[in-house]
Amino acid sequence: MRPYFEKMADIGHELKKGEIKRGEENLRQVREVEAEVEAEVERVKNAGLPTEKVNARGEMTVWQRLEYLVDPGTWCPLHTLFNPMNNVEGTTNVIDGLGRISGKWAVIIGFDNKVMAGAWLAGQSENILRVTDLAKRLHIPLVWLVNCSGAKLPEQEKFYANRRGAGAPFYRHAELEQMGIPVLAGIYGTNPAGGGYQGVSPTILFAHKNCNIAVGGAGIVSGMAPKGGFDEETAETIIEKAKHFKAKPPGSVKIHHDETGFFRYVYEEEKGVLDGLKEYMKEMPAYPPKFYRVAEPKEARFPQEDLYRLLPMDPKKVYPFEEILARLVDGGEHMEFRPDYGPEVYTGLCKVDGFLVACIGNRQGYLGKGYPEYADYPGFGGKLYRQGLIKMNEFVTLCGRDRIPILWLQDTTGIDVGDLAEKAELLGLGQSQIYSIQQTDVPMMLIVLRKGTAAAHYVMGGPTANRHNAFTLGTAATEIYVMHGETAAVATYSRRLVKEKEAGKPLGPIIDSMNQLAREYHEKSRPLFCAKTGLVDEIVAMKDLRKYLVAFAGAAYQNPRSICPQHHMILPRIIKG
Repeated sequence: MRPYFEKMADIGHELKKGEIKRGEENLRQVREVEAEVEAEVERVKNAGLPTEKVNARGEMTVWQRLEYLVDPGTWCPLHTLFNPMNNVEGTTNVIDGLGRISGKWAVIIGFDNKVMAGAWLAGQSENILRVTDLAKRLHIPLVWLVNCSGAKLPEQEKFYANRRGAGAPFYRHAELEQMGIPVLAGIYGTNPAGGGYQGVSPTILFAHKNCNIAVGGAGIVSGMAPKGGFDEETAETIIEKAKHFKAKPPGSVKIHHDETGFFRYVYEEEKGVLDGLKEYMKEMPAYPPKFYRVAEPKEARFPQEDLYRLLPMDPKKVYPFEEILARLVDGGEHMEFRPDYGPEVYTGLCKVDGFLVACIGNRQGYLGKGYPEYADYPGFGGKLYRQGLIKMNEFVTLCGRDRIPILWLQDTTGIDVGDLAEKAELLGLGQSQIYSIQQTDVPMMLIVLRKGTAAAHYVMGGPTANRHNAFTLGTAATEIYVMHGETAAVATYSRRLVKEKEAGKPLGPIIDSMNQLAREYHEKSRPLFCAKTGLVDEIVAMKDLRKYLVAFAGAAYQNPRSICPQHHMILPRIIKG
C-alpha cells in the first residue's frame, strides 16, 4: 500500500501578503482570548501553597513531578480548568493529560499536593472518570501520582456518594485491569481513607519511604468511638490520640512493604519513585511505531501560526476548511472521500506523525446552485444536509472496518430543518450517524474549531453521543450551545409576544427578557465556560493543536485491541476507484 500513502495529494496554499495583512485583527483577537485562558491556567498552577513551601518540606509539587516524569515536549494537559462544581479552590485538585514516559504514551494524573494536601473535592470524580475513560478508549497505561489526604469533609455530600461519586474510580481501576490496561501508581505522603483506596487500587505500587496508605488516617482513627457529642474530656482524649497517630500514622511502609507486600517497590528519594515508573513504562506493551506507520513522519506543510489568521473569530465569517487541515496534517497531504457528494462535509484520509488518520470537518460558505437537491432554498456550509449525512455514515463505517482512528473538526450550525428536510429523512439519518459511530469501535478525537450547535454537535463526534470520543478540544473561537442565543430567545418568547400583542400590553418587558437570554447564551458558550463546565476537555492554543493530534495518533496506534493489515484496507481503494 506504499503508493497510496507515501505521497498523497496536496491541499492548501501558502498565505499571500494580502491574506496575512487582512488576518492581523483576527490574530489579535485570538491571542487576546488565549491570553485570558493562559491566565486562568496559571491561576490553577499557583493554587494552594507556594512551591517554595512544599519544597522546603523536602517534597516536590505535582507539577514538578510531572515535569520530571514526562518525556520533554510530549505533555498535553487536559481538564486544567475543569471545575464543574465551582469549588472555591478553583480546581478539582487533580492534574492530568497525555504524555510519553520512556517513549511510551500514557494517560497521567496526579493529586495537587499544594491544595489541601491533595484532598478529594467536588467534581474530582467526574474528572477522574474522563481520565479512566481516556485510558480505556486508547488502551494505554494509566499512571497515577497519588498524594491524597482524603476527603474535604465539610463538603462530603457533594462528592462522596452517588453513581459517579468519589469511590467510583476504584472499580474503574478494576475495569481497566480486567481489560489488560495496567494502572501504575507512584505514592507520596499521607493517604488515608479515600486516599488509601486510591493508593491500593492500581496494579503496581511504587512507594516513597515516608508515604502511607490506610483505611483510616490519624483523625479518623482518633474519632472512631462516637459518644453522641463532645465535651472537654472528649477533646483531651482526641488530642492524645491525634498526637499518637500523627507521630505514627497507620499503613506506613513498614506495614505495606514489610508485612502486606502491597508496595512492590520503596524508594528513598522522591525522584526515585518517578525513576521506578519510568523504568516500568519501558516494558509496557506497545507496538513499535513502524508497525503501523504508513509513511515517514513529516511536519505540516504550512506554519500552525497561520491558523490565527485563517480561523475567524466572527462566527458568521466563512473560511476554506482545507486551509485549516493543511496546517495540521503531515505535509499538507490527503486522500478525499467522495469529493463530489455532500459538499458541506469534508471526509478524507490524512497522515499525522506518519500514522493514518481519518478526518471529517464542516466546510463553510455557499454550496452552489441546486444544493441541497431536495429543497428550493440554497445550502450553506456549517449546516448538514442529506448527502453530507449519508457520506459521513459511509465514511465512518469504512473507518471502523479498516480500524482507522477518526479526527473530527467541528464548526456546525446544526442539521437542516423544516418539512422538506423531514421528507429527506434527516432526522433518521442523524440517528443513523450515531449508530455508525457507535459500531466503529475506533478512537476518536474532536476539535470544536468554532461552533458546536444542536444535534450536529452530537453526530459529528461529540462526546455526548458516543463512547469512542477520547477527548474534545476547544479553541479561542469555540462556542457550544443547543442553538444561537437569539434563536433560543425567539423559541422561548415568540408565543408570549403574540399573547401580549393581542392583549394590547407593551412588548418592552418581553423584548428585554429576550435580549437578556441571548446575552446569557453568549456568556455561557465562551471558551472559558466550556472548559470550566467540561463541554470541552481543554482549550488549546491554535499553535499547539497539532501537538495534540500527534499525541492522539501515537496513543491510538500504540497498543490497539484490533488490527487491519494495510494491504487489507478497503477505504483507500474506494477513494482511488
